[in-house]
Amino acid sequence: MTGANSFASTDEVRMRMQRQARRDTGLELALRKSLYSRGMRYRVQCQLIPRRTSDIVFTGARVVIDVRSCFWHNCPVHGKVPSSNTDWWRAKLQRTMERDADTEARLAAAGWLVVIVWEHDDLQQSAESIANLVRSRGNRAAI
Repeated sequence: MTGANSFASTDEVRMRMQRQARRDTGLELALRKSLYSRGMRYRVQCQLIPRRTSDIVFTGARVVIDVRSCFWHNCPVHGKVPSSNTDWWRAKLQRTMERDADTEARLAAAGWLVVIVWEHDDLQQSAESIANLVRSRGNRAAI
């Protein structure tokens, strides 16, 4: 059984949450593969601001790609709060949204363009748009 201070409603939920990938998710890998096949070269999991990691970074063009899952980042189209342990989930998802907004603002203030790719977006179309954007921005000063 879960401990009194556990955030998860059951041991099964806690174990499932602990197994969630924080990097190199299937979505990230698919987008990176599509970008790479278009001749795009990038860095992954870069810490451009303290305590925040960016998924895909084009340093020369100063473009950051943030790949978001609909559940964990509370997608405005598909996000929903689970029916059990609702108060905890609502607070957690709210903190995630606030952290995402803060990260975007801090990166923008540092001169980075942030592009969000949601899991429901068409990855091929997103990759093509990103490639065009990065190419149009050229090679600006690297980090």
